[in-house]
Amino acid sequence: MHAAVLRLAGALIALACASGAFAQAWPAKPITMVMPYAPGGPGDAITRVFAAAMQKTLGQQIVVDNPAGASGTIGTAKVARSAPDGYTLLMIHVSHATNLAMYKDLPYHPVNDFEPIGSATSGPMVVVARNGFPAKDLQEFVGYLRANGRSVSLAHAGIGSASHLCGLMLMNALNVKLNEIPYKGTGPALNDVMGGQVDVLCDQTSGTVPSVKAGRIKAYAAAGKARLASLPDVPSLAEAGVQGFEINISFGLYAPKGTPKPVLEQLTAALQKAVADPEVRARLDGMGVSAVSAEQATPAALRAHLVSEIDTLGGLLVKAGVKAN
Repeated sequence: MHAAVLRLAGALIALACASGAFAQAWPAKPITMVMPYAPGGPGDAITRVFAAAMQKTLGQQIVVDNPAGASGTIGTAKVARSAPDGYTLLMIHVSHATNLAMYKDLPYHPVNDFEPIGSATSGPMVVVARNGFPAKDLQEFVGYLRANGRSVSLAHAGIGSASHLCGLMLMNALNVKLNEIPYKGTGPALNDVMGGQVDVLCDQTSGTVPSVKAGRIKAYAAAGKARLASLPDVPSLAEAGVQGFEINISFGLYAPKGTPKPVLEQLTAALQKAVADPEVRARLDGMGVSAVSAEQATPAALRAHLVSEIDTLGGLLVKAGVKAN
């Protein structure tokens, strides 16, 4: 028995040494940061800001990968199946919570199959439309949607995406049903709004504000109680009498379950340095979103936020009867 105890102790010491050596050597090669939506959308832009900032701290290149489709589940499943070695990460927003409500056979569990690293951003939503849409202001816009219903096309980045949730809440608030047009990401959806192929999009300011300021689309309303600092001349939906409508979209960073704690700690430290970086904050401000505080850029805060969104926004989809399969 004494020999067995010694062997066990030796094994534990060897494991600890190996773990420590792994942490000291990590990262020894480029890291992949998966953004499971199409290039060109707000999530892609945010992911690239953080990839560029964090690679300076970690000393290795961070490559952004966009395996889009199926409401982000394709890219998310890819990360869940990846080796838990810190070289494959996931940057994702609310779909990480809502997909659990929509997919009966989701190939991963958003809480059980991932290690939270920390939240990265928080951003409001804005309702935009193609140039030439027949409403001169918010009051006319609300009236037009109510009067025309399904003849108005509503783009979104796929079932369960931020833009889908925002559009669903808009239709519920106005008690109207629009003609929903799903895309594989916000980038393609926004491109078709700018091109005049679809009428309306409700999405994150990170993607829409630059296009509004460039005159490529029209902004009708901030999707909440107050006006946006990035679009101070655009009224809120509350100003048009649309109450109880407010949604903010946060992005968070995850690693596969089982990633060594020392590696997770290095990733969280790099993320916290990024959210405090004045250059990062300035770039995000230009998109109309905000970097979170250091307290939010922690595993515990992100886990709590995810669990809350599974309950609230996942519950919204269940109540609406929205299912992807």
